[in-house]
Amino acid sequence: MKKSVVAGLSVVLAAALTARGDAQSTEAIKIGNAYNLTGALASLDVPASNGAKLAAKEINAKGGVLGRPIKLVEYDGKSDPATITTVATQMLESDKVVAIGGFTDSDSALALGPIAQKAGIPFVTAGATSPQLPTQIGDSMFLAPFGDNVQAAVAAEFALKNLKVKNVYLLGDKSAEYTVLLAKYFKDAFAKGGGKVVLEDTYKSGDKNFSAQIAKLKALSTKPDALFISALPDDIGTLLKQMRQAGVNSPVLGGDGYDTPLLLTVGGSAANNVYFTTHALMDEKIGSSDVKRFIAAYKKEYGKLPDNAFAALGYDTVYLLADAIRRAGSTDPVKLKAALNSTKNLKSVTGTISYAGSRVPQKGVTVIGVRGGKLTLAASFAPSYVPKP
Repeated sequence: MKKSVVAGLSVVLAAALTARGDAQSTEAIKIGNAYNLTGALASLDVPASNGAKLAAKEINAKGGVLGRPIKLVEYDGKSDPATITTVATQMLESDKVVAIGGFTDSDSALALGPIAQKAGIPFVTAGATSPQLPTQIGDSMFLAPFGDNVQAAVAAEFALKNLKVKNVYLLGDKSAEYTVLLAKYFKDAFAKGGGKVVLEDTYKSGDKNFSAQIAKLKALSTKPDALFISALPDDIGTLLKQMRQAGVNSPVLGGDGYDTPLLLTVGGSAANNVYFTTHALMDEKIGSSDVKRFIAAYKKEYGKLPDNAFAALGYDTVYLLADAIRRAGSTDPVKLKAALNSTKNLKSVTGTISYAGSRVPQKGVTVIGVRGGKLTLAASFAPSYVPKP
């Protein structure tokens, strides 16, 4: 984001936000609910926002926090960094939120994060997985999910040990922070485990024709045992269809950007023999007890099953913030950040959250496989090696 946008926030704003503090009140506690409800990231962000609203409703039904109801202040970032910066300013200046939760991608978090940091307001991203975010943004930045280095390491270990893969073709979207880092971490972890990348190629999100990349892949003298494709939700279905139509039937691995209905609705049968890492398997029959409970509540509220694990991450984010406010005994930003930092063994739908010397929780990773057009549990574990952020 442009530095001028951040610099434009006044000192008066930061002081006013800090002064909000410990005043006793029965007024609602305003928490920003920032998601991309339209645009390229809507298939991840809409379910996450729904999960957040469900959590707030449950918390309020039990008396709220500190005797006050939670009010989520929602805006649509429209999958556009410029809109997101405007949204952030509105939340802080007009709505006077005490914290912000939201977004499922790192580029959106990078657009909003510096503004929240300047104002001293805690920002918990529901699904942005770059482990570099806390360092890039500052002490107001927290992640509810695991980091990309962890999920990429699990994908690499799963490929090597479960699929017995020795070499891969690596294709990555060069236009997004998430996809660039995920590919980088996978390459690191795969090499650490003894695997070899036989060809590395790129594309740009929004591309519709992948014939050039496919031609180079098929021309390889050493055929890869599998493909690792680092892609955003809007691209993976189209990519898979063109790969399969060209006769490339090798297993495909990827990250949580695949965890969207678009994988099957766009990819169709081409999505079979695909494996991706994510935060939990949203299955009301074989999911964990916490997942089953969440699914039942979500289904009752919205009349349908959650589309993906990001719904649970949005839900977990609001509960994480509510827990921190309760332990802080205050909505003062300084106290709230201290309470978030001291979070330990907080049970959530997507795993236990602890910030032990890091604002990125260490969670296990779920691997989902696609067979017969259905999502199945392939594995769930923590990696033996994790690349440095």
